[in-house]
Amino acid sequence: MTGAFLAGLVAGYGVAIPVGAIAVLIMGLAARTSFRVGAAAAFGVATADGLYAAVAALGGAALAALITPIAGQMRVVAAAVLLGLAAHTAWRALRSRHRPATVDPGRRGGLETPPRAFAGVLALTLLNPATVVYFAALVLGRRDAADPDPAVAAAFVVGAFLASASWQLLIAGGGTLVGRALAGPRGRLVTALLSSAIIAALAAATLLAG
Repeated sequence: MTGAFLAGLVAGYGVAIPVGAIAVLIMGLAARTSFRVGAAAAFGVATADGLYAAVAALGGAALAALITPIAGQMRVVAAAVLLGLAAHTAWRALRSRHRPATVDPGRRGGLETPPRAFAGVLALTLLNPATVVYFAALVLGRRDAADPDPAVAAAFVVGAFLASASWQLLIAGGGTLVGRALAGPRGRLVTALLSSAIIAALAAATLLAG
């Protein structure tokens, strides 16, 4: 079980560390709002990674074969959602650039509250079919893949979840520090527009990769 847990940690860091659109989204949310919102988004990513790790550990080969034919469509949907988020973030930043930085939390839109950040980023991360294929490939490479033991599978999933959560929380913390350094209206505007531009570019790259 210890080996499975360590394998899960390595797998979780392997899928989490490469900086993509989701990482930029988390950092941007934390910079513009608070660490609570960034942390909620981080746990959304970790939950999706944990779910995909569980599916892979308990039957990843079958699911990977099922998802592969529609991977292109899922990639298009994910890119479209990312482009929409980038446009929405830029629009809100430009619209509110002359307003005070303090906003009534109850009137925030988009992903700018912890529950919305968690649910939105969870759904967006689940649109990435490469994640389950990645975990499935790793699980199938293990000796216990043919007859997965529930305890071993659970250890693998916990390791993957903890690795993903710790890395995404680090990203959220970095975003919070950036937000504090750029606490003024102009700094927040620049942060939001830069985040939007990077997310849009990464979304376009995701679409073109298909």
